[in-house]
Amino acid sequence: MTAPRFDVLGIGNAIVDVLARVEDDFLVAEKLHKGSMNLIDTERAEYLYAKMGAGIESSGGSAGNTIFGLTSLGGKAAYFGKVADDQLGEIFGHDMRSLGAHFDTKPLVDGDPTARCMVLISPDGERTMNTYLGACSELTEQDIDEQVVQDSGILYMEGYLWDKENAKNAFRKAAKVAHAAGRKVSITLSDSFCVDRFREEFLELMQTGQVDIVFANESEAKALYQTADRATALNALRRDTTLSAVTLGSEGSVAISGNQTHHAPACAIRELVDTTGAGDLYASGFLYGLSQEMSLEKCALLGNFCASEVIQHVGPRPEHDLKQAADQAQLL
Repeated sequence: MTAPRFDVLGIGNAIVDVLARVEDDFLVAEKLHKGSMNLIDTERAEYLYAKMGAGIESSGGSAGNTIFGLTSLGGKAAYFGKVADDQLGEIFGHDMRSLGAHFDTKPLVDGDPTARCMVLISPDGERTMNTYLGACSELTEQDIDEQVVQDSGILYMEGYLWDKENAKNAFRKAAKVAHAAGRKVSITLSDSFCVDRFREEFLELMQTGQVDIVFANESEAKALYQTADRATALNALRRDTTLSAVTLGSEGSVAISGNQTHHAPACAIRELVDTTGAGDLYASGFLYGLSQEMSLEKCALLGNFCASEVIQHVGPRPEHDLKQAADQAQLL
């Protein structure tokens, strides 16, 4: 098997994030469940955008954030995601390429505009997301460049893609091509509400070997197996996956493979500001570690480190050079 040209290929919803702070009363008034991800239409997107006040705009999307973090660590990355032939689409593409990531998905012409997500940040740092999918829901099998898949060591997909049938088919095609080339396939479960919508399909991906590696937080893992007990969920992941990485908030994270469990403690932080992107950046660190053949414990430690950086400021992408910071922390 040839050495990969790219460490990781991300497939995700190409979204521009709009982040703003709100009080809990705002969520109650708008009938929004704190910590959820809600799919909205154009009218609702325009309404919330007007109501939420001034915000920070940033190219985002779960897998896009992970690719950003991975390149910040010095990794080589590629990305598949659909944007429109419009201003936000140009911004997203410019941002992705400026990282050094390979991004060559053909933009949508004469269709829905580029996707955007209104991220409402509560005083406790929790984020509630309201996503207008727009053009990103038009990702299809035709957007899967088989050569890029074959050239990537690990394929990484966000669970949010599962909201659209075309995107499901695109991922299944990419996973098949990756495995045929001897590469690994991974998925992040994205959020517990996403798990509730697609539990049986996610389990099928895992139990049939279409996915090798699963990323989840504790609530997502529990939702997947419909249990309130952490140990029950972790043992089920041990049975159903080759490798699982589960974040546990202030308790750090665990990497589970076979009969081995590797626990990595959380990194100390100055202040929790915004949890947006925490799971995405955890995956950045973990995947980079895997691509560099680090031990699973060190992969988890690097994931914790990257997550700890992003939760100390507003926005889903690191504000500092992760490679330099991780070097200083003796993690690379």
